[in-house]
Amino acid sequence: MSDAAPTVKVQPLLVRVAVVLVYLSGFVSVAIGILVLLSRYQVDRAEVLPVSLLGAGVILFGLLTVAVASGIARGRPGARLLLTIYLVIQTVLHIVTIVTADTWDWTSIAEVALYAFIGVAVWTPPGSRYFR
Repeated sequence: MSDAAPTVKVQPLLVRVAVVLVYLSGFVSVAIGILVLLSRYQVDRAEVLPVSLLGAGVILFGLLTVAVASGIARGRPGARLLLTIYLVIQTVLHIVTIVTADTWDWTSIAEVALYAFIGVAVWTPPGSRYFR
């Protein structure tokens, strides 16, 4: 038996804020995805399938982002990589939403800005040291 206490990683404030924002952005993405999915009833018949798939994609990656948030809080490097991949995919989905659906421009722009802040928070040096 060893008497050495396990080392505890101290979570930087920037990472703590990023974790809260990851949960928030995931839930907001789910809500936006549901609204985009419901807006398929207001588009032309030819655009129903693309709008439906776009809404479903936003919902899916919003839920995946929420699932990765606990790994981010514990400082798992794999969770940071998955989060980055999900944020890039969600950014692309929101850009497609901005281009195709005029109704959701301001919410998608706010989400993309939030994703940029989260990415900076987990990859800059204070946050990056936490994920070693």
